[in-house]
Amino acid sequence: MSRPKPSGVERFLCVFTEVRPGEGRTALMLLGSVFLILCAYYLIKPAREGWLAVSVISGLSKIEVKAYSSFGQTILLIGAVAVFARLSNRWPRRKLVTHVGLFFAANLPFFWMLQPGLIADTVPYAGLAFYLWVGVFNVFIVATFWAFAADFYSEDRGRRLLPLVAVGATAGAALGSWMSGFLSGLGGDTFDLLLLAIVPLTIAIALARRADARGETVETPPEAPVPPGSENGESAWGLIARHPYLTTTALLTVVLGWVASNGDNILFGLVQESIAASASAEEITDTSLLEKYTREQTTAFYGDLFMWVNLVALGSQAFLASRLLKYGGFGVLVLFLPVLSVIAYSSMAIFPALAVIKVLKVAENSSNYSINNTARHVLWLPTTAEMKYKAKSAIDTICIRFGDGLAALTVLASIHVLSASVIQLLWLNAALATVWVVLALVLAREHATVSSMGFDNRPA
Repeated sequence: MSRPKPSGVERFLCVFTEVRPGEGRTALMLLGSVFLILCAYYLIKPAREGWLAVSVISGLSKIEVKAYSSFGQTILLIGAVAVFARLSNRWPRRKLVTHVGLFFAANLPFFWMLQPGLIADTVPYAGLAFYLWVGVFNVFIVATFWAFAADFYSEDRGRRLLPLVAVGATAGAALGSWMSGFLSGLGGDTFDLLLLAIVPLTIAIALARRADARGETVETPPEAPVPPGSENGESAWGLIARHPYLTTTALLTVVLGWVASNGDNILFGLVQESIAASASAEEITDTSLLEKYTREQTTAFYGDLFMWVNLVALGSQAFLASRLLKYGGFGVLVLFLPVLSVIAYSSMAIFPALAVIKVLKVAENSSNYSINNTARHVLWLPTTAEMKYKAKSAIDTICIRFGDGLAALTVLASIHVLSASVIQLLWLNAALATVWVVLALVLAREHATVSSMGFDNRPA
């Protein structure tokens, strides 16, 4: 019996990673689904930064508002994760992906109606609420998709095909950033993009459902859907505490979130100082004009930043991530970003100019969204379905946002207790990134053990 031959599409996909006959169509469905999810997210994201920039809370600076808002997401997610864990016990993965996606899509018209100047000049705390919602949206809808994808593939197929699927994420983010900037440049309202984002989000749900119905390959029919948490009633935190592999993953994720949020807060503060100086130079003193100028300039800066981050991430994901995994293994993949962060924040501390920091943040964030994201998806391949839907969701939500909370405390301490300078905060981030390197080394060792022995034979 002759072996099946790859299709023309599958031969083309081999440019990015190894794709075997029968795997291409389903992989493209998953790629298309995450492409549209990230496209929708980056249509929404620029409005978040601009709206937050004009959200005034008495007694707090803008960097404090941003940092404390990120911490607020942590509080919201504690309850949300508990609800998600219960739903993952009751619903098969297809139903879970569908309901999570439709819930967030239904929220978008509500926030569109709260935009400044539509129903009222300003709805109190609407910008803050939207900032919190976007953070929860990003964590939950993206985490749900990747839990679905990791559960969908076996470990062998996942190591080959998840880097390809992740190309869709970086490409979707790049397109969403470009569309946001292009449409805003044509005079379109940033808030109208919230309504536009509903379209790719609903199509993404349909593609994920179709991929799940089809199965991993043409030759292999899909298994009957089983609720992912049906193995036993153990909580997410029980699983994390019992398995050293999951414990290390959780600690590494907290430090990742802490370093990334510190960097984002520093950048946001410097951007607002630059915009304020520019407004002063242009003698903009009217309150409404100053608010409009600040919102537009903040949105423009971050739109440009996100565009470059996603373009670099797309190149890294398409041509570097799968090759690092194939030739260097998981260890090289998981160590790449923390080592880069040590170098980047040390360089920022030596040359603390906004232009330098922006370039290095592009390098850091693009690596996070491509190479590090691939590592974070691959690390779940050897785990059980219950771990993917319970522990992964908890780590990708609570742990990353707990890092945000530590960054908020860093801002609080640096402003009100230590009077720390930007340079000192940058050196702190370099030190935290060094801790991150150590945790990455431990995780690489644990991954090698789990992949060779499996969780059933791994000492708890």
